Amino acid sequence: MRRVLTVLAIICLWSSGCLKLSQPIKLNATEVRQYQGKDLSSVNDFRENSIKGPQYIDADTYKLKVDGLVDTPKEYTIPQVIDNHQNYQKSVTLNCVEGWSVAILWEGVLVRDLLKEAGPKSGANTVIFHAVDGYTTSFPIGYFTDHDILMAYKMNNVTIPPERGFPFMLVAEDKWGYKWVKWITEIEVSNDSSYEGYWESRGYSDTGNLNESSIK
Repeated sequence: MRRVLTVLAIICLWSSGCLKLSQPIKLNATEVRQYQGKDLSSVNDFRENSIKGPQYIDADTYKLKVDGLVDTPKEYTIPQVIDNHQNYQKSVTLNCVEGWSVAILWEGVLVRDLLKEAGPKSGANTVIFHAVDGYTTSFPIGYFTDHDILMAYKMNNVTIPPERGFPFMLVAEDKWGYKWVKWITEIEVSNDSSYEGYWESRGYSDTGNLNESSIK
């Protein structure tokens, strides 16, 4: 039975609405729009702002790497990530620096569990996420070891569609949207605490904390 994390991140919205994609997204299940008495946004309520447009990953050949400064580098298929780890649900709001927000029910595995299996080495202090389109961002390792941070494969009860980040999207709770990596292919453990990802190297905050400015 899945354990449910009941924490609901409620963030003030910058804008009164969200832009929708021009083409409808085909879903493989019934999308839920309420959770614990709270209204949820739709899977369609996102603005397309990825650096190279939506990516389409072959589920049959996909592998997730957890490597870098670890004792046991790991490589997982999609079923190995989902079926071999405890699954969790959590409602978390994504807030974009462009001024739009979406409240979504996410389902996934804890990044902490994946890191534990790989075994970070002494001196590791940073986790770098890599995406199939070349996008990267990083976090202090404590962000994952000390918090219940999800790498999601479902949103509102449906499999995350390609436009949203299939097969896995990081639910970077309490961080600006540019820290929410889509199409994750690698989780790299590092000792480079000064690493700058795609937007960080272009002037955005390294921490990405919602209670701080998104600009350095």
